[in-house]
Amino acid sequence: MGPARMETLLSTGATPPAVAVIKDSDTEHFMEDVIDASREVPIIVDFWAPWCGPCKALSPALEKVVQGAKGKVRMVKVDIDQNQELAAQLRIQSIPTIYAFRDGSPVDGFQGALPESQVKSWVDQLMKKFGGAEATDPLEEAIEAAAEALEAGDYGGAGALYAQVLNQDPNHARALAGLARCYLAAGRPEKAREAIARATPEAQASAEVKAVLAGLELAEKGREAAGRTGELQARLAVDPKDHQARFELAEALFGAGQAREAIDELLTIVRRDRKWNDDAARVQLVKIFEALGPTDPLTAESRKRLSSILFS
Repeated sequence: MGPARMETLLSTGATPPAVAVIKDSDTEHFMEDVIDASREVPIIVDFWAPWCGPCKALSPALEKVVQGAKGKVRMVKVDIDQNQELAAQLRIQSIPTIYAFRDGSPVDGFQGALPESQVKSWVDQLMKKFGGAEATDPLEEAIEAAAEALEAGDYGGAGALYAQVLNQDPNHARALAGLARCYLAAGRPEKAREAIARATPEAQASAEVKAVLAGLELAEKGREAAGRTGELQARLAVDPKDHQARFELAEALFGAGQAREAIDELLTIVRRDRKWNDDAARVQLVKIFEALGPTDPLTAESRKRLSSILFS
């Protein structure tokens, strides 16, 4: 998905389709959804019908267990009333009938409704026997790919992937934080706040989301100081000890995407007057480090510079 498509998604708040851990299928798509897909992970096929009472009892338990497997198995549901020829080919005599496919062939199965504990045991054995190390979590794969795209500056591709993950897990902290960063890059801080505001308190308390909130706060302060860079620099030319002007200049610089320059100004304040305004410069530096993230090279470099000043 290209940047233009992602720009539309960001402006409208829409999200693209997610990786399907559970999906409906039919005769036309059975080869793609089951036979081909089973070469990646085990595929559980639930043959059911709307009038089948035991199917209604089994399906929710099976879906819950499959969701809990986090992509190590997937599930396909086939309505036999709508796909009678396929049901006949697979010799479905009664429902519910559950087949498990791996590498293009059925490898296990059962008939009738089972309690959730037995369903979980069966799925666990299926993953143990036929999952193997190659079984992967599609959500985590998407998150890793999105993180790489974000690091490379591909905000469009990263945002699309994060949105896919959130379709599956609306409170995925890394995806929430990542999508919010993409909104910020698109100049939509209000959409970033909306995305985070919909999260649970647990997700909002995560380090990833806290970092984005710190970035949002800094960006908002930067917008307030935007357009005053010349004025602030002129004040500093007259009085280099005007720490308030230097502090506001740092806010403006960070809001304009000049993180290194903002850090330089704040370090200058700490070097000249560590306790100025109740450690305001040091506190602001900590917020910037949080917003950049602990793995950002600029964070590591700047933390060392701050430490050398504080402990000199």
